[in-house]
Amino acid sequence: MRDTAIDERLLRDLLEQQCPDLADLEVKSVDGGWTNQMWRLGPDLAVRIPRRDDAPALLEREHRLIPDIASRLPLPVPVPTRLSEPSERFPYHWLITTWVHGTPADLAPITDPESAATLADFLTALHLEGPADNPANDGRGAPLTDMDERFEQTLQRLPEVDADRARAVWRESLDAAPHNGTGVWLHGDLHPANVVVEDGRLSGVIDFGEIFVGDPAVDLAAAWILLPDGASDAFFNAYKAADEATILRARGLALIKAFGLIEIGIAGERGWAGGKPTWKPAGEAALSRILR
Repeated sequence: MRDTAIDERLLRDLLEQQCPDLADLEVKSVDGGWTNQMWRLGPDLAVRIPRRDDAPALLEREHRLIPDIASRLPLPVPVPTRLSEPSERFPYHWLITTWVHGTPADLAPITDPESAATLADFLTALHLEGPADNPANDGRGAPLTDMDERFEQTLQRLPEVDADRARAVWRESLDAAPHNGTGVWLHGDLHPANVVVEDGRLSGVIDFGEIFVGDPAVDLAAAWILLPDGASDAFFNAYKAADEATILRARGLALIKAFGLIEIGIAGERGWAGGKPTWKPAGEAALSRILR
């Protein structure tokens, strides 16, 4: 299964087969990520259909982990309600979750400075110690030293970036002490398209497909990626649990993420598959905050 998409007729067949009580609800295709195809189901539910090889296992993990984690979080998140069984019509698991209302932040950026405390409270609640037998993430959770070559290669592709300033920030992050404490639960992929906004305020967090246990700096990068100018200090004052080394690692990870947003945005402007034009201005704004 690679980049498999389904149409509305097949989705309705799957619902009639496994969730007949939901089959008559309105369905609407929603722009989503690369791993799953997203549909809105009625006013308060969503369907996530795997389109790549790794997706079914990730959906099963969400179904197993997220309900308990969501119960302690102070913001709405997509809570799995039903996990389908593979069938002849579609031989993989797919997932129904609650729908989180709001506008993705790549379309309506966070502008309310009070969202710094909101995000800090959310991550404080999420970042509890995780069990050692839960999966790490060798990509998003890798040490910064493993990303050094990637950083330099990406910087070379972005000639508009102040390379000297970016390298100085990156070196500070590399010189920071590595994470050697207990791993905590992480969202793992906090960027503007994975949070929602109402009236400029952070109002929900979505897409927990990357959830894993590791260095809190992975999520703390959101202080620069998501929040408005000047809000990072307020965020770290409210989060409280981050020492100087963790903040430096988070800033380096934010730099990598901002580069990624810009590149995906450029791909969208050029009409390339997988590109998302709205990500470029979000990445550029984040980069400005990081390099300031």
